[in-house]
Amino acid sequence: MDKKSNMISADEALSFLLARARSSIKTERIATADALGRVLAEPQTSTINVPPLDNSAMDGYAVRFADLVANGATRLRVTQRIPAGTVGQPLGAGCAARIFTGAPVPAGCDAVVMQENCTTEGDMVTINKAPRMGENIRRAGEDITVAAEVLPAGIRLRPQEMGLAASVGIAALPVYCKLKVATFFTGDEIVMPGEPLKPGHIYNSNRFVLVGMLQALGCDIIDLGIVPDNFDATVKVLEEAAAKADLIITSGGVSVGEEDHVKAAVESVGALDLWKIAIKPGKPLAFGTVGETPFIGLPGNPVSAFVTFCLFVRPFILRSQGISSTAPQVFTLKADFDWPKPDKRREFLRARLHMADDGIVSAQLYPNQGSGVLTSTTWADGLVEVAENVPIRRGETVKFHPFSGMLN
Repeated sequence: MDKKSNMISADEALSFLLARARSSIKTERIATADALGRVLAEPQTSTINVPPLDNSAMDGYAVRFADLVANGATRLRVTQRIPAGTVGQPLGAGCAARIFTGAPVPAGCDAVVMQENCTTEGDMVTINKAPRMGENIRRAGEDITVAAEVLPAGIRLRPQEMGLAASVGIAALPVYCKLKVATFFTGDEIVMPGEPLKPGHIYNSNRFVLVGMLQALGCDIIDLGIVPDNFDATVKVLEEAAAKADLIITSGGVSVGEEDHVKAAVESVGALDLWKIAIKPGKPLAFGTVGETPFIGLPGNPVSAFVTFCLFVRPFILRSQGISSTAPQVFTLKADFDWPKPDKRREFLRARLHMADDGIVSAQLYPNQGSGVLTSTTWADGLVEVAENVPIRRGETVKFHPFSGMLN
């Protein structure tokens, strides 16, 4: 902690949050076809080999290596046809089998010759180019062996994991129950799109950003809407949220202003820590409990709320969902900008990727990095991380956090 400014570092804040995230012990079994985006609760093993039998990697002719002429053409009789889904007869001496991709190779077969290297005439085939031993044969268990772990616990299931489960015959998967997240927004000045915008009022963009990010993370959302700016209404909605949800998230209203009632309301029914985190944008962040339910209060400025969600709330939710790896995707690239006057806080700048004619990818900055400029988040591809008090010159290497790795 920076004692002079009473700020804690981003790393301290994240460690604190992750230590307090508790994954649900409730699980359910669902059809593999319905498992997209769910978190696997138990490791999965295979009861079969994949492929189950040696099979052909392409359309062609199954041959015995002993019948082939090393440096010339070989003429063989085609004695059978083996399409995928059928099992052929053992291959006799001087014989070949017409075979198709995925079909089991017959006993005695040492290689499959691709059809482009063959010439056919009636029931005879000429092998114009001798294959290598074992060429174009996929061996049984080459991909997966019996009892091998195919999927570890604690991963979010993507289409490829669903396909892998199906490939070993797993029809249903054990997954953690969805995390229930309650959210609400305070402020007599905020209105919903579609309503008249009176002087001094603003549209509630934070509601749409927050709900969208929760949807992307596969949460069950309990949207409690806009709450009047008074203490009793805030206490009531907090108690309702705690009774229904595994986590409560809101934005704004946690300062010490006379019209900011969330802080006092949380403290009246639970406990609250209000932090100043040494980052820009997004300095204020609140964490506490309402009864036994965790509470996170994001900053009210749109970009600050968005950035702090990406950096702190997303890892907390992932850990709470039972996901083992919460580290964000980060890579390095060249800066296509100068940042001569860095802040004493760690900065996260909205940036877009740019590929030059020579193929080098660099990061360009949005011209206005203000915490209220939500257009910067739609223009950008991610965040450039700038260390405390470290200036950046064009061409230097910087850390880049892509939005594609932080919003799912």
